[in-house]
Amino acid sequence: MNSINHVSSQFPGFCGCSACLATVTPGIPAPSGAGFSRRRFFGTGLAGAAGGLLAAVALDLALGRAARAATSMTPGQALQELRAGNQRFVEQRLASFDQDFAILRQKTVDKQEPFAAVLACADSRMPVELIFDQSIGHIFVARVAGNVATAEMIASLEYGVAVLGTKSIMVLGHRNCGAVKAAISAKEAPGQISALYSYIRPAVDQAGDNIDAVSRANAKIQAAILRESSPVLAEFIKKGSLEVVAGFYDLGSGRVEILN
Repeated sequence: MNSINHVSSQFPGFCGCSACLATVTPGIPAPSGAGFSRRRFFGTGLAGAAGGLLAAVALDLALGRAARAATSMTPGQALQELRAGNQRFVEQRLASFDQDFAILRQKTVDKQEPFAAVLACADSRMPVELIFDQSIGHIFVARVAGNVATAEMIASLEYGVAVLGTKSIMVLGHRNCGAVKAAISAKEAPGQISALYSYIRPAVDQAGDNIDAVSRANAKIQAAILRESSPVLAEFIKKGSLEVVAGFYDLGSGRVEILN
């Protein structure tokens, strides 16, 4: 099943056309009569939350400061570097700590040019830079419980790609995810915890009540949303300068599995 079908199977009416993309992308006006509800996709109030950041991205693009990377990496090479770093982490032979942090800090004071971005869960057991054995300025990290592609997360990742030159995005789910467990049970919770449920429920509907199966399905669905709901990311993917994948982190072994 392609990524549009992943999204449309969970959100009836989404076909990937310009009207649907407009309704799920902050700042893009939807044509009159568009049947796919922005409220239904993002939840009340979230769609416009990233408007200021997207305006900043547009300004950077207009001034010609965007879309340049520190390296000549291709999307495939960026993903391979994440794989290699994770292998070093699994084998407990980290190389990132051999670098001079003082020099790295000074070199990244005025600019950042990360080769990859990771949309990860906020879980304290998955420190992204350690998992991929990377140091200061290498990975653009966006974290939220359940690694869900909210409007704010999409806006942040668009900035990483369009302005900073990121070549690969990984949506990283993980074993025994508390946010997924809460979404499966869907019990009343204090504060705004239950606001996460609507983002993860499509994966629950798809994969049942097994936490890890739902986490895997959720990572795939969120990656599909990134690929298809953002015209900014879609354009870079079309040009072959960006790849968006889903991954699953095993808390026990430390290994990251690429899901698609």
